[in-house]
Amino acid sequence: MMDREYMSAALALAEKGRGYTSPNPRVGAILVRDGAIVGQGFHERFGGAHAEVAALTEAGERARGATLFVTLEPCSVWGKTPPCTEAIIDAGIARVVVSIEDPNPEIAGRGLTALRKADIQVELGLLRSDATRLNAPYLKFRTTGLPHVHLKLAVSLDGRVAAPDGSPLLISSDESRAHVHLLRSQVDAVLIGIGTVLSDDPSLTDRRPEGGLRQPARIVIDSTLRMPDTATLTTGANEHRTIIAVGAKAATERRRRLERAGVEFWTQTGGDGGLDLEETLRHAAAEGLIDILCEGGPRLATSLLNAGLVDRISFFVGPVLLGAAAPAALGRIGLDDMVISEGRWSTVGADVLFEAGITQDHAIGTGR
Repeated sequence: MMDREYMSAALALAEKGRGYTSPNPRVGAILVRDGAIVGQGFHERFGGAHAEVAALTEAGERARGATLFVTLEPCSVWGKTPPCTEAIIDAGIARVVVSIEDPNPEIAGRGLTALRKADIQVELGLLRSDATRLNAPYLKFRTTGLPHVHLKLAVSLDGRVAAPDGSPLLISSDESRAHVHLLRSQVDAVLIGIGTVLSDDPSLTDRRPEGGLRQPARIVIDSTLRMPDTATLTTGANEHRTIIAVGAKAATERRRRLERAGVEFWTQTGGDGGLDLEETLRHAAAEGLIDILCEGGPRLATSLLNAGLVDRISFFVGPVLLGAAAPAALGRIGLDDMVISEGRWSTVGADVLFEAGITQDHAIGTGR
């Protein structure tokens, strides 16, 4: 029973790194000797000390003969820091309890093997499900090359997202909007389509009074480059990273103006009209943006779902009815192929929030 409590504490430590470690995983570590915690640590930021090393440093000589609880397999290769397995062996750790293996092909079981060869007792799988949820973005990136995509929608009771004339409308409560700002602070990037820019002119930043310490990159799907020079995302590009995914035939002069304003461009050379969303997401992951919140409108949301690119959904349902003339939150999607798991309902202010994981066995469509 105590092992579970120690690993749960390590997972809680790992959670503190959310938003700061990408493209590295979130990892927590606890060192226990004679029934007492003698060291603890977590991976605080990309390029910083790993959780195991932080815990060992805190423990010092008390680490000898201790048990290490760590949420992810210790690394066994040189990267920005030395291998954690060497530090664990040198510290004289007697037992290592690990939640999940690291799918990084450079590690993938090698860390556990190195520890066992050093006559350290190794146990794997404690609180595996919790550790898997914690590192969903990292695990997806390492196994598919794609980022984890979290789709957020604010909808009315009848599934609408705007006024009947298509104009923006505040559907969700102040508390729900604050929750979305928190989500923004925890991800690497926020993704929208150009339609949302033209209708809402969003900033996509964390504007909570207690927030703002870390802002996500902003990615706009805009195949023909309609982004206005005066858009909030354009004028704020020098302060917050702003990226536009465009087609090769996008207007050259407008692109130059936006580049001078600080906007970055990802150009797709193939395709006919729309962009390949999977290609855009792979580009994002390759640049270390592995945890993405989509706040786009119905067209982008539907395209991502039909392409099988969404991993999690959060639907904020506001207590309002807008009628059939108002735009629907989603277009036609392949419901037969969609599996929703671990659904959870909660209240946020006056709204109801539905959160769930989502997978698709046979995705249809690839782009937009």
